[in-house]
Amino acid sequence: MKFFVFILSFCSMLSMGQNKKVLNITKTNTPPKIDGLLDDSVWENANIAKDFVQFKPEPGIPESKENRSVVRMAYDDNAVYIGAYLYDDPDKILKQLTNRDNFGQSDFFSVILNPNNDGINDVKFYIFSSGTQADAIQNPTVDKDYSWNAVWQSAVKINDDGWVAEIKIPYRALRFSNSEIQEWGIQFQRHIERNKTQYTWNLIDVTKGNIGLYNGILKGINNIAPPTRLIFYPYSSGLVNTLDGNTSSDFNLGLDLKYGITENFTLDATLIPDFSQAGFDDVELNLGPFEQTFSEQRQFFTEGVDLFSKGDLFFSRRIGNVPNHNIELNDNEEIVNEPNSIKVLNAVKVSGRTKNGLGVGFFNAFTQKTNVTVTDTISGQSREEVLEPFSNYNIFVIDKQFNQNSSISLINTNVRRNGSFRDANVTGLLLDITNKRNTYNINGQLKMSRLNLIDEDQVGYSSYFSLKKVHGNYQYGIFNRHEGANYDINDLGLIRRNNLFRSGIFLNYTIFKPTKHFNRLRINADLNHRRLAKPNIYTGTELELGLYALTTKLYTFRADIEADIGKRYDYFEPRTEGRYFLYKNKLEASTSVSSNYNKPFALDLTLGMTNFFDENRDTKRYQLEISPRFRFNNHFLLIYSIAYFDRVKDVGFATKIDDDIIFGVRDQKEVTNTIQADYNFNPLQSLSLKFRNYWSTVTYQDKLFTLMENGLLSDDNTYFASTLEDNPNINFNTWNLDFSYTWQFAPGSFLTALYRNRLFIRYDDSTDNFAESINTLLDQPMQHTVSLRIQYFIDYNNLKSLLKKKRV
Repeated sequence: MKFFVFILSFCSMLSMGQNKKVLNITKTNTPPKIDGLLDDSVWENANIAKDFVQFKPEPGIPESKENRSVVRMAYDDNAVYIGAYLYDDPDKILKQLTNRDNFGQSDFFSVILNPNNDGINDVKFYIFSSGTQADAIQNPTVDKDYSWNAVWQSAVKINDDGWVAEIKIPYRALRFSNSEIQEWGIQFQRHIERNKTQYTWNLIDVTKGNIGLYNGILKGINNIAPPTRLIFYPYSSGLVNTLDGNTSSDFNLGLDLKYGITENFTLDATLIPDFSQAGFDDVELNLGPFEQTFSEQRQFFTEGVDLFSKGDLFFSRRIGNVPNHNIELNDNEEIVNEPNSIKVLNAVKVSGRTKNGLGVGFFNAFTQKTNVTVTDTISGQSREEVLEPFSNYNIFVIDKQFNQNSSISLINTNVRRNGSFRDANVTGLLLDITNKRNTYNINGQLKMSRLNLIDEDQVGYSSYFSLKKVHGNYQYGIFNRHEGANYDINDLGLIRRNNLFRSGIFLNYTIFKPTKHFNRLRINADLNHRRLAKPNIYTGTELELGLYALTTKLYTFRADIEADIGKRYDYFEPRTEGRYFLYKNKLEASTSVSSNYNKPFALDLTLGMTNFFDENRDTKRYQLEISPRFRFNNHFLLIYSIAYFDRVKDVGFATKIDDDIIFGVRDQKEVTNTIQADYNFNPLQSLSLKFRNYWSTVTYQDKLFTLMENGLLSDDNTYFASTLEDNPNINFNTWNLDFSYTWQFAPGSFLTALYRNRLFIRYDDSTDNFAESINTLLDQPMQHTVSLRIQYFIDYNNLKSLLKKKRV
């Protein structure tokens, strides 16, 4: 403990020197017209930010005269204004049209603001040469979060000697204190797509520290008051579903809102949620022992959740997900109307951070009580059962940042279910400390979970510790992770496996200056030692090697090797506590290459192979993925992808018969075809098509095996796949199509029309080939969905001004 205190004390005494540029701006009474012309009087006497310096691919290179950047700023009582002249040859400027927050193949200019000037929490506004916008919040917890969206104005114009970006950022898009004199962190960034060069106004040291540490200083903003941050998002949506001749419809009116409780704290609420236009999940056949999970697609649960992401205790798909309560069925009973999800009644978030670095967040959501009908297929009698009770999910987090690079956090998640159902509570204490020179980092986490079960409470613990060198070409460290056997956060979080004790070391080598052939090169190595936490039993050793390279011709290469060295004791595949499956010497290798996306035609290619050097196992796995992409012009992009996986003589769990754990040798093939087409009429209107077909077959050898106590397999039994009550062979096929039109008809206001269809089948004739399986799939009833949603943006300040004018 004394050594730990000494390390922290030593780190706190170290300091970092950094010369920061200063930009002074003046107030204007005649704000510029946002048209990309820069002919307004406000720009004539505005101070200039210039002399940008490259930080990618070669740090420290001054910008050339031909590609120089000149930026001016001004402000008034409502907003800050930025005018940037970006000199270049107009014939060389790439300007692909994309959807908002999608970078594509386009030059861009961005302004980075940090009103608290804390070196950690930045807000980034991007404008592309095509006119498309992007915005994000950035901090070490989430890196860049593009799900955050603000409403602001911009315009671009291509000229004979470059292009112009003109921007208006209203104060409602920012959080800042009500101080008479403001001093903000600021940075300007320019990206030239054709050669992937990036420049910033204030120099960045890419070898250490987070990027926010290198912001310049913005001075001159005085006597402004944060506006009333009250924004309404009323919406209406209509949906029609057709399946097997049955048609249902739904119409919703609702309201989302954002309210600035104080200058730095905001309330977000979805009072009548509507997630009808969330996309399909990429479902796959899951033969493993762990649950299949999918990324969040509901905007409310992805935007502004950086505080709630602390400690990886929040997995938002738990809210309104597939019901997790199992109803006990008698013989001949079935559930008639089981839903795929639970309705979210409402959800709120309160989050923010004070100027001295104290962050506070509160999240709360309610889901509806859901009943189902259980029917006896013989007698016809039925009964009502509660599938999911009325439930409350909440999170509370306190996070204190200091030294512009460190934090200590306390987070608690809680799930309460009405009635005789399990409740859950998880608490985490997190420590992330980097010395002021940004050269070494200590990370520590302690977590406790408590499940309130019907019979008894279950308490589990988890811990994590790492010590890392985080600067220079060579970066390395050690770590230890412990997940107790009773540690369970899956009511509101996600943990795929517990009962784990893992220690390891890692080493990364990165070049920060280009060589003759490479703009970037990174090599990493990790060595992990695994044990069960309880009992303390060795389970395996893993070695991972990786390489990433970006060539000077903008080709990307990746290579990865993963090896299980010696014996591996798998305590999860048997699906029985205390039992394990033994194998040894697995080697998995993959490599991929991507050609230059700036070309009209580009190609992604991935190859992979797995082999077992094990006399008891003759498994081989092969992977091939090919994805050509065609950019026909700046409006139209088409991407096709086919992925093929072949697992030959794979070995895995098949079933349990009484006390016998049955394994089988099986061949599994997977083919995934995807098509994505995007046509952007302009920065505000687009068409998007997404199609995916996933097909997998699993064919077992007829002779099955029993798992012995020593983890090996025995064929000294009478079990055969052909005689099992449930045929283990599988033919699994899914089809999803999503076609949508999006129009931003006013600032922050969107109309989205979409058509979807979906097919799914799972049956046991695994000998059917792809064409036969597709024909069988197409014989199934197809679900058709048509949806229209209109969302309007209303700023209380604009509404108040409009009402005042009407009174006059």
